Amino acid sequence: MLSLVRTHAFQSGRGPLSPGSRAGLGAALALLAIISGVELADGRTAHYIALMVAAPSLAAALASWRVVLGVGAVATAIGSTFALMEPTTSLVTAVNVAGIALATAIAGAVAGVRERQAEQIAELSKLATVAQQAVLRPLGPQVGTLAVAGRYISSTATAEIGGDLYEAIDTPYGVRMIIGDVRGKGLDAVRLASIVLGSYRHVAYERADLRAVVTDLDRAVARNVGDEDFVTAALVEERGGTLTIVNCGHPAPLLLRRGAVIPLEPPAPAPPLGFMPVVRPRVERLEPGDRLLLFTDGLGEARRDGEFFPTADRAWRLLGHGTVGDGLASLETALVEWVHGRLDDDIALVLMEYAGPSSAVTAPVPSWEVGAAEG
Repeated sequence: MLSLVRTHAFQSGRGPLSPGSRAGLGAALALLAIISGVELADGRTAHYIALMVAAPSLAAALASWRVVLGVGAVATAIGSTFALMEPTTSLVTAVNVAGIALATAIAGAVAGVRERQAEQIAELSKLATVAQQAVLRPLGPQVGTLAVAGRYISSTATAEIGGDLYEAIDTPYGVRMIIGDVRGKGLDAVRLASIVLGSYRHVAYERADLRAVVTDLDRAVARNVGDEDFVTAALVEERGGTLTIVNCGHPAPLLLRRGAVIPLEPPAPAPPLGFMPVVRPRVERLEPGDRLLLFTDGLGEARRDGEFFPTADRAWRLLGHGTVGDGLASLETALVEWVHGRLDDDIALVLMEYAGPSSAVTAPVPSWEVGAAEG
């Protein structure tokens, strides 16, 4: 995977000019044209060719090193032409032409360094995305009898990586989901998130009681964190239309039912994973068409001019239409618009819909038995 990313990154500069290179080339050529026009209007003595050193420097800010060297070569050629047009080439003019050539070499080196740094940043960003996708597997569109969608909204445009986590799996005990938020950011947070998800994907199949799942996850977190690290989490189980929720210091899920939005607060507060939480389950009976939103605290903390995003007030209008994927897309759009594209924290979202009791599926009769069955 890493070799493929590197190959793609280095091949990207060999094709057509990028928008940055085209902009840098156009600006540099325009500058050379202006300086040349002024020089021609001034007469046969070269007074302004020293200004041409700005052309390769300007191109270096945007264009590739190849474009920079091309611009520098053109600038040096134009400067040399004006120098030769003088009745007697002065030492100052010769130094100015040499300065253009030297500035070209320096600008080309700067552009090369900038390109390598840009390639490294692009590579790291792609690797961060791959790491995030390895930790957070795509959800849905169907998990067991539930329609499920997940979404991760990064607070930064440079890297989609953080400590928010979610998962939904179909187990012998029903569909089980988890959403959590690791304290902190960066690679340490991703490492702990991967530990929690790895443990959850194992114990969710083994433990009949969600409280036992919480105990196992708490041990996994405690073995791998410092004294001040923790993971907030909410675990959800749907079995036969019965919804069970245990909450470890996490924002309460929102139940969307017939136009109403109901926060499913726990019967009693419990600390996050890592602090030996003792949880009390909350049990709800689902109705066909019910939707449940799980989210991390980045959603509750999103604000504009000190005003928090009105999640509960707008949840039904945003999440109650179309598929669950459509609902999360609408919520993300409204949220990003609310904060003007500036989020303070990453956000993980999971939306599920309960369609109702699953009807019994009748196995089709094989074609070669149709006649026998009719007889």
